[in-house]
Amino acid sequence: MTVSLPLVVLLGFFAWGAVKFLGVRTWIVVLIALFGFWLSDTFTAPAIESGTRSGVDIVNGSHD
Repeated sequence: MTVSLPLVVLLGFFAWGAVKFLGVRTWIVVLIALFGFWLSDTFTAPAIESGTRSGVDIVNGSHD
């Protein structure tokens, strides 16, 4: 059985867990999220997206 889960849902789950169980302050999570939005408008966005896709491909392995 294959389950497809968007990366943003997985990251949201980890952020919720960090706030709930690790005691991370909510404002820190919001600040990091805002940093990600601002970073997406810079010249590094294509490199970050490419690296993320490569990492996900490595984790998922090949399905030939």
